[in-house]
Amino acid sequence: MSGQGDKTCSILVDLSRQVLTVQRQGQPDISFPVSTASQGAGELADSFKTPRGSHYIRACIGDGMPSGSVFVGRRPTGEIYSDALAAEHPDRDWILTRILWLCGREPGRNRLGRVDSMGRYIYIHGTPDTEPMGVPASHGCIRMRNQDVILLFSMVEPGTPVEISEDG
Repeated sequence: MSGQGDKTCSILVDLSRQVLTVQRQGQPDISFPVSTASQGAGELADSFKTPRGSHYIRACIGDGMPSGSVFVGRRPTGEIYSDALAAEHPDRDWILTRILWLCGREPGRNRLGRVDSMGRYIYIHGTPDTEPMGVPASHGCIRMRNQDVILLFSMVEPGTPVEISEDG
C-alpha cells in the first residue's frame, strides 16, 4: 500500500485544541473531540508522545465488532469493556471498538528508525467513555469516544491521509 487512499477525505488532528477534523475535498466536514498524549508531542520510540507530521492510515481494524470490544495486540480478546472488567485489569491501556493504525510519511521524522509511528503502534482508537476527551491523557495514541470512532471508521479507508499538528 503506497498510502494513496480516498483523495476527497483526509484527517487533521489539532494537538493544541484536542480535535480531529475530517475534511472532504479540502473543506471541514465533521469534527470530534480527542485525547492525545499526556506527555505532549514527540516522535521518539518509548516517549509516550503523539507524533507530528504527515501520516496515512495503514490498516483499519475491527470492522463489525461491537462497541466496547477490547483489543490487545490489534486482536479482539472477545471481551466487551465494562466497569467490572476495568476493575479486574486496572493497569490496562484500553484499546476499544476500532483501530486505525497510522504510518508516517516523513523518513527521519515519523517514519523508519526510532521515530517510526507504525513501529510505535500509534493508533486512532476507541477508549472507555469514562476517559476525558479534549485533554491530553493517552500514552501516545489518539483516543476517541466509541461512537465517534465507529463513525470515523465508516468514513475512511487504508491510505487516508492524516496530518497531526500542534498549531491547527
